[in-house]
Amino acid sequence: MSVSELTVTSVSELTVTPISGLKVKIFGDGADKATILDLYRQPHIKGFTTNPTLMRKAGLTDYEAFAHDVLKTVQDRPISFEVFADEFPEMERQARKIATWGENVYVKIPVTNTKREPSLDLIAKLTPEVQLNITAMLTLDQIRDVCAALEGGKPACVSLFAGRVADTGRDPVPLMSAAVEIVRMYPNVELIWASPRELLNIFQADAIGCHIITVTHDILQKLGLVGKDLHEYSLDTVKMFHQDAVKSGFTL
Repeated sequence: MSVSELTVTSVSELTVTPISGLKVKIFGDGADKATILDLYRQPHIKGFTTNPTLMRKAGLTDYEAFAHDVLKTVQDRPISFEVFADEFPEMERQARKIATWGENVYVKIPVTNTKREPSLDLIAKLTPEVQLNITAMLTLDQIRDVCAALEGGKPACVSLFAGRVADTGRDPVPLMSAAVEIVRMYPNVELIWASPRELLNIFQADAIGCHIITVTHDILQKLGLVGKDLHEYSLDTVKMFHQDAVKSGFTL
């Protein structure tokens, strides 16, 4: 048997950890009420995150009404809602208001405003009283600075956008691994692998000891493929191509 045959055989026989065996917590990422409530019924979904972009995509116009509606059901798992102001005094006002919506609510604060002004002072001010999720981070310097601001505060999360790092052609795994080590020094802080691009990212996040990964519904729909026999998956792919060619009525 050739080396190439050995490699192919080993890959096809690799075992995959079942979702129930993962240590990383999977959070649903989205702003569609029906999807959130459907995911809530699934025990492997441990929490939820939203953001203004996802809300706009879902066609929402009343932020607060949507949040209160969802929180009627989602009361026992963390859920994050984001401020949308750009000036820090207004961010603080919104953060304190959002925090009153429920004990399971985390308030998302962007790492800077649109003027590149760091949110560190606001984070340090809020963390003794508000559960925070600091968002839109892409560098280790940001992780270090934000964790220092969160030190000793209420439970908090730091969201490192691994998917956006990957979009730039960089491998996010070494970055996320380094972030795990930084966050380890802050007992009140958990690291989020944000904006994953594929199902594999869940297993990568688990392997490096990341606490949480936020996953959109389109990726979560692929969970049924976990551990699927690759020969069977190959046949399914062939069948799909054949069926679509037939349905299209192609002739040569």
